[in-house]
Amino acid sequence: MIYNIQEIMQFLPHRYPFILIDRIVDLIPDKKIIALKNVTINEPFFQGHFPGTPIMPGVLIVEAMAQAGGVLASASKPKEKQGSLIYFMGMDKVKFRKPVVPGDQLIIEVQILKQRLKAIKMSGVAFVDKKLVAEAELMASFGDKS
Repeated sequence: MIYNIQEIMQFLPHRYPFILIDRIVDLIPDKKIIALKNVTINEPFFQGHFPGTPIMPGVLIVEAMAQAGGVLASASKPKEKQGSLIYFMGMDKVKFRKPVVPGDQLIIEVQILKQRLKAIKMSGVAFVDKKLVAEAELMASFGDKS
């Protein structure tokens, strides 16, 4: 399953400037997702991180993983349960391996480790040019559908 930005926004409440994934290139509900983020110099965070040496903040790489995981978690729910908010609860084993800079394409892979009725644990990795740049375990909880 491939999703463009318009379809991604049906799963996530995030909007510019805080939606951090541009496309879903593969999604297998209850298993994994592969998303991409095209990193451009136009990103608002590059104005201050860091002038003259722009580097994507690590916390935003983890947030991009969490957003991809949010799409995966939502798509893994039965249709009638989709649409509820998913709240990022925590992260473990976070490691940053290489800087991400303007012009890079971040490829994010997230897999479900454990899923319960109200919570989910996932493993995420991010690559640029097939080189690992970040990894983390992510936890989220499901809100009630309004």
